[in-house]
Amino acid sequence: MLGDRPMSDWIARYTQSHQNRVNRVCHTIGIPLIALSVPLFVIALFVHGLWPLPLGLFVVGWVFQFIGHAFEGKPPEFFHDWRFLFVGLRWWLAKIRGRS
Repeated sequence: MLGDRPMSDWIARYTQSHQNRVNRVCHTIGIPLIALSVPLFVIALFVHGLWPLPLGLFVVGWVFQFIGHAFEGKPPEFFHDWRFLFVGLRWWLAKIRGRS
């Protein structure tokens, strides 16, 4: 799905397009909110009344992403290549581990 390039190349390009400190902070907050919302959406299918929580996390997470890109001054990478939607969480994990 991500082609012939190794994940380290994808993360390096993602890092290059996320240099602004505010953008990096916004992504550090927004990415886990979006990631957490996905399994909660699945759980909400079985738990009546839970759907506002994952929906709120998802929306707030994306708001953080776009605020960050406003500070960065450039659009998100996935506007150019949809596969970057699958790189953000791995970038976040690398950042948390001190590798990005």
